[in-house]
Amino acid sequence: MTDELAVTGIECWAHHGVFDFEKREGQTFVVDLVLGLDTRAAAASDDLADTVNYGSLVADVKAAVERDPVDLIETVVQRIADSCLTDSRVEWARVTLHKPDAPIDATFSDVALTITRTRGNAHD
Repeated sequence: MTDELAVTGIECWAHHGVFDFEKREGQTFVVDLVLGLDTRAAAASDDLADTVNYGSLVADVKAAVERDPVDLIETVVQRIADSCLTDSRVEWARVTLHKPDAPIDATFSDVALTITRTRGNAHD
């Protein structure tokens, strides 16, 4: 059984999308993370070195989202999951990427893709 660390509502500005204007103008993307990890060592030691530093994690996630533009949110969300799984203490990562300003000709609240990746199947 693993514990869960959640960081939600991470706002990023990036230039992803199929359309030229999306790549040119950019838009807001929002990331929600839930990571599975064992926090018992950190609880016992009270030492940040024994757990995932969520400040550094958020910086890494923002960098993963905001770097080179791609067409699909599927590509971006996989990139985020891969970044989360670089810490060997993270057993699994559930990542939701929101694209609230997606170019859809309808009234809608959000477009979101959620994936779950575990250590060993990050690239499967």
